[in-house]
Amino acid sequence: MERTPGPRRELPSLGPRGEGWVAVQVGLFVVVVAAGVAGPRWPLGASRPLAFSGAVVALAGLAELLAGGVALGRSLTALPRPREDATFRAGLVYRFVRHPIYGGVLLLAAGWSLGWAPLGLAATALLAAFFELKSRREEAWLLERYPEYAAFRARVRWKFVPGLR
Repeated sequence: MERTPGPRRELPSLGPRGEGWVAVQVGLFVVVVAAGVAGPRWPLGASRPLAFSGAVVALAGLAELLAGGVALGRSLTALPRPREDATFRAGLVYRFVRHPIYGGVLLLAAGWSLGWAPLGLAATALLAAFFELKSRREEAWLLERYPEYAAFRARVRWKFVPGLR
């Protein structure tokens, strides 16, 4: 029996501008850090190369996060619903990824976890799943606000990190 997909449900807004999404995000940041601090450590033979790799990944994440913030300029907000005075931005790093700030945070979390503790990678995977949902909610608001967002989303295939779908 073939199953036909039902109507796509819209994710909840969790507040007028998505404040609840940010609250959950902050909680997940705490979980990532706590997993790295309190969780088990990497075996001694692997700790140095993983610390180096983690630092490289974290620096790439910091660069992507900062590039996203700079590209948004005055339109930058921590909340997923765009500000009333925001303008649509599709240049700079947004030519490559639709959500570079989320991608940068994910790379920072992955770098932290690689450098400190394996349990942090599980928390980073949770953060990635969360950002997938949050970005869907955000993109629904962006589509409502900016008619050109549909073409932008079709043109920019990478969501968080260049080269990763």
